[in-house]
Amino acid sequence: MILAIIVACEVGFWVLILAGLIARYPLKMRRLGLVLLALTPVVDLILLAATAIDLSRGSPATFAHGLAAIYLGISVSYGHKMIGWADIRFAHRFADGPAPKKRYGSAYTAECWRDMVRTIIGVAIAAGVLWLLITISGDPQQSSSLSGMFNILGIIAVVELIWATSYTLWPKKTPAAA
Repeated sequence: MILAIIVACEVGFWVLILAGLIARYPLKMRRLGLVLLALTPVVDLILLAATAIDLSRGSPATFAHGLAAIYLGISVSYGHKMIGWADIRFAHRFADGPAPKKRYGSAYTAECWRDMVRTIIGVAIAAGVLWLLITISGDPQQSSSLSGMFNILGIIAVVELIWATSYTLWPKKTPAAA
């Protein structure tokens, strides 16, 4: 059930973003667009509440509960960037905004390190949510699958560190002009 809620929340997140951007640009209803975009964190709260309620009712902790914690952390830390990514593309397509700029060299490397910070924030949030879910479940043996998720958080952080380091050592080159 939690897995279905995670999927529904992910779909809801993107539906709110899409609806907000459609309201903002093609329909020119900026306030409605802002309200819809501002509702995206509510999706995270719904997922957190559903996960906590499920565990507090005695459901055994599963991988899906841990996945919900990781989803929450990443969604909170990267949500604003994802909305900005979509917004600039909608503005370009529907409101004659500037084209999205591709980054190369030191600009791309700097963005990789900003993503590293976002990832660390997301991992920290996910770790906090995992701790909260373990506490709510109340049974260490029942919540062992949640404890195992801390290893996955470490892997996520290490992969992001390798990514940022690789682009520091070998910056993304500007393509040759055609």
